[in-house]
Amino acid sequence: CSSLAIGTKTGYRLFSLSSVEQLDHVYENYEIPDVYIVERLFSSSLVVVVSHTKPRQMNVYHFKKGTEICNYSYSSNILSIRLNRQRLIVCLEESIYIHNIKDMKLLKTILETPPNTTGLCALSINHSNSYVAYPGSSTIGEIMLYDGNNLRTVCTIPAHDGPLAALTFNSTGSKLASASEKGTVIRVFSIPDGQKLYEFRRGMKRYVNISSLVFSMDSQFLCASSNTETVHIFKLEHTTDSRPEEPPTWSGYMGKMFMAATNYLPAQVSDMMNQDRAFATVRLNVSGQRNICTLSTIQKLPRLLVTTSDGHLYIYNLDPQDGGECVLIKKHSLLDSGKPDENQENDLRPPFPQSYAATVARQSSTPSSSTRPGYSEDGGALRGEVIPEHEFATGPVCLDDENEFPPLWQCEDMASVKCKKS
Repeated sequence: CSSLAIGTKTGYRLFSLSSVEQLDHVYENYEIPDVYIVERLFSSSLVVVVSHTKPRQMNVYHFKKGTEICNYSYSSNILSIRLNRQRLIVCLEESIYIHNIKDMKLLKTILETPPNTTGLCALSINHSNSYVAYPGSSTIGEIMLYDGNNLRTVCTIPAHDGPLAALTFNSTGSKLASASEKGTVIRVFSIPDGQKLYEFRRGMKRYVNISSLVFSMDSQFLCASSNTETVHIFKLEHTTDSRPEEPPTWSGYMGKMFMAATNYLPAQVSDMMNQDRAFATVRLNVSGQRNICTLSTIQKLPRLLVTTSDGHLYIYNLDPQDGGECVLIKKHSLLDSGKPDENQENDLRPPFPQSYAATVARQSSTPSSSTRPGYSEDGGALRGEVIPEHEFATGPVCLDDENEFPPLWQCEDMASVKCKKS
């Protein structure tokens, strides 16, 4: 969560988020128009790009060297790409391709997946397990969990009544969060057994489209944003029965009676009573725009970062002890070479406080399952699926520099492959 990649009609840009005040510009490329997917492998020099001009082609670059590593073409449009230090996942509407990221070899093709028009797919960033999660049905919220390292199905998780809208793993791959198209309830499951751990209610008044779902790196918080103006942050707290006995009060007695009554209520009613609400929230100045959120530590303090489709980055303080309304401390424009946005109302005010004590002081002073997917070891050639065509750059590409992760290495016979013109 220290790097930001954006695609535009004129190319793509990479930024580094090392400070609140300064948005560091890392790289920009204007040779590829209409970029709608750009995925950088953490803070390495490996970047994967897909353009609307060739929506079926994935291009993999070493941007520091200005070299194309390879490109693959698929049988239909690429909807999403996920990558970690071991695997690269390409999601099409009705199939998923799993590549070995060290040599870009195609390892597995998951065929005949339920129609997935949004390309919903999650990959654990922990390369020791490389779990892949994707919808197991287009009508109900069923999650298919797949082991990307051992190339086998792990389990099926019945997560929601309605179709899925968001999936995300925590940093270790031990938890998976999900939301349905209704967007009212967010659930967290343990991985790999798929047991429900937490259930959070985002809201009850209206259905929303969840656009972003993300854990903090320490897995203590879960952030959800949507097409509304409110961003919700939930705290994953472990409940325990070893709490000290509360003094005998009328309210305490009624509380215990209320909790005991939930054991005799229908499951749907009991679940609604036990759902936890947001620990912290953010009120955005805009609504209706697609946005992406992340929880990161910048300058040793936890921050909430929100990037909107109009090209702005908002940075908020998150109080990990008291929560509440997060305070906006900086707004950046992503379309002017990374310079801070000068023409904004917030810059006319005094600088926002960055300590939690000052933040609190400021707040107090301010008013049914579908058919199981099939698998093909040969990339789908025997099932009529088009095997991806790949092209490697001519000449040796030195990618085994240990200072630039991943240490991409080329097969011995790879240097002899001629680069074919598209």
